[in-house]
Amino acid sequence: MKKMRCAIYTRKSSEEGLEQEFNSLDAQREACAAYVASQKHEGWVLLPERYDDGGLSGGSLERPALQKLMEDIAAGSVDQIMVYKIDRLTRSLADFSKIVDIVDAAEASFVSVTQSFNTATSMGRLTLNMLLSFAQFEREVTAERIRDKIAASKRKGLWMGGLVPLGYDADGRTLVINVQDAPTIRTLYDLYERHGTVREVKVHADALGLRSRLRTASDGTIAGGKLFDRGHIHHILSNPIYAGRIRHRDKIFDGQHPAIVNPERWDNVQLQLQNGAAKGRARTTAKQRSHLCGKLFDEAGDRLTPSHTKTRKGVRLRYYVSHRLIAKSGEAHVGGWRLPAEELEQRVAVCVKAMIAASGFAAKLLVNGQAEQISNVADKITALLNRDVASQLLDLVDCIEIASGKMSIRIGVESLSDLTGVSSDEIAEDALSCDVPFQLRKRGVETKIILADAPTGIDETLIRNIAKAHVWFERIRAGETFSDIAATDASSKRRIQQMIELAFLAPDIVRNALEGKQPLGFTSDWCLRHEIPSDWSEQRQLIGAL
Repeated sequence: MKKMRCAIYTRKSSEEGLEQEFNSLDAQREACAAYVASQKHEGWVLLPERYDDGGLSGGSLERPALQKLMEDIAAGSVDQIMVYKIDRLTRSLADFSKIVDIVDAAEASFVSVTQSFNTATSMGRLTLNMLLSFAQFEREVTAERIRDKIAASKRKGLWMGGLVPLGYDADGRTLVINVQDAPTIRTLYDLYERHGTVREVKVHADALGLRSRLRTASDGTIAGGKLFDRGHIHHILSNPIYAGRIRHRDKIFDGQHPAIVNPERWDNVQLQLQNGAAKGRARTTAKQRSHLCGKLFDEAGDRLTPSHTKTRKGVRLRYYVSHRLIAKSGEAHVGGWRLPAEELEQRVAVCVKAMIAASGFAAKLLVNGQAEQISNVADKITALLNRDVASQLLDLVDCIEIASGKMSIRIGVESLSDLTGVSSDEIAEDALSCDVPFQLRKRGVETKIILADAPTGIDETLIRNIAKAHVWFERIRAGETFSDIAATDASSKRRIQQMIELAFLAPDIVRNALEGKQPLGFTSDWCLRHEIPSDWSEQRQLIGAL
């Protein structure tokens, strides 16, 4: 009789009650162990390893015990996964399909002890898909109910938690003024009314030594206590909470907390901010939009302005140029930046993608968020990443500061709020910035931007397209045509012809992509726009130069 090695997986969404001597995880494990014991005559054997995830949502696969279990299954050391209910494993059909791929490849199966099925049979698989559909429906309904509750509470002017804004302290469902920090807020408004630009406010705020609040997270991590950057200053100046109001999405309601800044004064500052933005906004063309217009600044605080030239063949080349180079054109000894726009935008988009794709980003973003809320935010970020549209990633950027050897990128609080549906007051701003070392490399008249130590991360879209290319190539070898594949896979013949080149990538290039070590410029979008040579050494040379 074949021995069936059984591993028990347990999960609980919240941390409530986990401190008890016999908690929910123990109860789940006890029920599963009893079921395994009842099948001893079938050769079932319980493995001693524990796979317990406490306080983690089922809406994401980013769970340590689950990841360890998947590794052990792939290694062939587990034959059967035991769960109390199938929603302990996952509540997402999309995630379940990924788990199934791993389990099927290892010829393992699932068993739910309270729902009487196992995936070794076709009826078990049908039952499982039905249960998961209801589990996902329940999760989405719960999320919708929470969103409606938050919206109703904010209409009443209640503060619904999150990161406490500078200048206030939390007091139940409202806020009270922090007498030590409130003067900092008033000073920033005074400086803006006096000087009229966020850039000048930063200069004078730095001179006065104004700093953000020092915060200590639950895990002991210390953040804040730094000089204000321009993005943070702009957020404070445009945040209605300081006028005694509460923002929810695109609506603003009267709050139940006291105002630090007079509401009429706050309204005037908003008009001033809008007028300043309108003056600095460059015109865009229908064909090519400069996505970083108004967001780029150099080490002197000078804005980089979109510019362009045309080649002899009429090709339009876009640049971002330090404003002083344009204003003082023709004068000697005027220094500044002149960066190729398309390449800069591509590099910045890759950096932003790596930032928001990083493991645990949603949790860092919502330091006081509930597990369900964090899971919903992670789902929306994943949806953006799957679309893989560079312009949408660049729209998240609030400010980029360029200095010799370093580029500081900051994602906008409001942009991220619009994307995730989370109030800007709940977002931790410390998670929205990154510094990227970079250098310029001249090659003839061409200037390349090299981001030496930029965060890379695993590009799920690239990996998925490489896998598709291999599947399509095998189907071509089996006798199907490009038109056949396009018809069955709801794709275009041209796209398949372009993507199938990914099936011929050198093994080390594919391995680097799987490990997230590929060059920053090596993306699916780049592959579709360039012809990839069949020779592996030429591939390495071409892709290595990105």
